[in-house]
Amino acid sequence: MLNKIKLTGAALALGMTTAGAAWADQFITIGTGGVTGVYYPTGGAICRLVNKDRKEHGIRCSVESTGGSVYNARTIRAGELDFGVVQSDVQAASVAGTGAFAEDGAYPGLRAVFSIHPEPLHLMARADAGIASPEDLKGKKVNIGNPGSGTRGLADLLLSYTGLTVDDLALAAELKSSEQAAALCDGKIQAAVWAAGLPNGSSQEATSSCDIRMVPMEGEAIDRLLADYPPYAKATIPGGMYPGNPDDVATWGPKATFVTSADTSDEVVYALVKAIFENFEDFKQLHPAFNRLTEAEMISDALSAELHPGAVKYYKERGWM
Repeated sequence: MLNKIKLTGAALALGMTTAGAAWADQFITIGTGGVTGVYYPTGGAICRLVNKDRKEHGIRCSVESTGGSVYNARTIRAGELDFGVVQSDVQAASVAGTGAFAEDGAYPGLRAVFSIHPEPLHLMARADAGIASPEDLKGKKVNIGNPGSGTRGLADLLLSYTGLTVDDLALAAELKSSEQAAALCDGKIQAAVWAAGLPNGSSQEATSSCDIRMVPMEGEAIDRLLADYPPYAKATIPGGMYPGNPDDVATWGPKATFVTSADTSDEVVYALVKAIFENFEDFKQLHPAFNRLTEAEMISDALSAELHPGAVKYYKERGWM
């Protein structure tokens, strides 16, 4: 939450008023995800650029590891987070009050700031598990993600279009992303469904520690799913990205997006987007998942919520809108 403004003795000595010190001691917190995913370093990358210029604008940015997309959207709504990284489908569901938010109701106060990287769905399986397609998950021990994560919603969707339910699994584990690699390598689970940018720490840990295969997800069932859910698109996990997986793997998934509340001040949002886009080449170097980002796509793609006015102001100044 944004702290109330506090004037220091030095500021008062200089005759500064509360209005003149509008940026003094403002703190913002970004909700992310598990520490081995891409959301956490994404929040860190944003905070690094915001904090670089904090002498100019007075904003101090910090990152919180959370349960993921659904948690972040709910906590922003409750006024307990200022910003959050959420999957594009979760953003749409939060605004509409559907899916995981059916009981919460529509949240018209959610505001988009920009989109970030694609998030291909990873179906990671032990090489000895006999899993070559999503249909092979029947009777297996599978991590479907912790409640409150965007991955959990995608796992449920994948199972339904594959003709399965959690009751068809020998075990439906609800591990966080930071726990699944060890569980796979220890044999506690045989597969894990996991949505994240490329590359990501959880998949690297699993494939580097034991014999893990990325299972392709394509065919008629996936085609139907994508036709029914426009926020998702086909994607590819490049061959060689993860040890033991030399070939391209067909998959699908959402995009990561960055959101806030309509209650967040225009000045704070303006300063944040300015910090990112005026240091854009530096931002792209802060994580491999950002390498192919473009300004044009980030301010338009996969955004269901209304853009925050503070972001719109900056985008218009740059001539992008």
